[in-house]
Amino acid sequence: MKVLIVRLSALGDIIHTLPLALNARIGGATVGWLTESQYGPLLEGNPSVERLFLADTRRWRRSPAASRPLRAIADLRRALREFAPDATLDPQGLWKSALLARLAGAPVVSFSAKSRREPSSGVLVGMGVDVPGETEHVVDQNLSLLAPLRLPVRRRAPDARYLLERVSPDAAAFLRALPVPFALYHPGAARSEKAWGEQNYAGLAPRLQGELGFHPVISWGPGDEQRAATLSRRLPDAVKIPRLDLRGLAHVMSRASLFVAGDTGPVHLADALGVPALALFGPGAYRRNVPARNRPYRGVALGYDQAASVETVARRAVDLVTSAGIIDDAKGR
Repeated sequence: MKVLIVRLSALGDIIHTLPLALNARIGGATVGWLTESQYGPLLEGNPSVERLFLADTRRWRRSPAASRPLRAIADLRRALREFAPDATLDPQGLWKSALLARLAGAPVVSFSAKSRREPSSGVLVGMGVDVPGETEHVVDQNLSLLAPLRLPVRRRAPDARYLLERVSPDAAAFLRALPVPFALYHPGAARSEKAWGEQNYAGLAPRLQGELGFHPVISWGPGDEQRAATLSRRLPDAVKIPRLDLRGLAHVMSRASLFVAGDTGPVHLADALGVPALALFGPGAYRRNVPARNRPYRGVALGYDQAASVETVARRAVDLVTSAGIIDDAKGR
């Protein structure tokens, strides 16, 4: 059996879809994956993915009638038809993912209209799957798409350690100069309501350094430049990582004793790399994303109220990190 997965973006969502590919491969399927070009490096080298297909939907939408996007879509359709999947899985549940899933010419298995982010796009689905009410976490929701294909679920936790199999010279050079043990602080977030605030990270980092010995290092990615710069000014003794690609970032993460971030993709990547993570989830966070749900994840999730003081959150963070054995793990890293 050949299975095509259409999960276009974003970082955390792709991490949460990795078990879908893993279990399909364990079940004997040959797996292809269609994703946005910018996330191709995140999936390159994944042993569960036989074929990787790339799309650039943002560029296509800017000039949908131009000849170049039309040729690119035609080339993608040709490549997908040559792969010839027996089924296409669309865990994204959007119009754009459903439309691209149809390009492969195989039956589309996705969430039913009532379980989709864009319910009307359900008209493009050949086999709709209702997500049971008790299936809360997004990983479990994604894995429910395997049932119509009679593929069993044997492993649930995302695993991205394949990213470490190829060296990153830039990351290696940076790591040689870092003090150990260190904690990575990632203040960025795709949406402002998911960000905890640079002033809060600046209050937390000295507490973790003083009580646990974790030197502060600032993590960032595209779009996080301003937040990282602000945190650097508030933590003048902290080291900021250089501009790195996803593989380089993964290598730096893998050497950290703790990764601290809000509800953002890098915190899920850290957990999928086996790095202890402190995930700071505000009152508006969805429980479907909480990393601590997916054992053998090693991270801990800390929910906070907007009115909570940094001191209160810091105290709880130290207690959580200590009780989870993260400080003991750090001594061996």
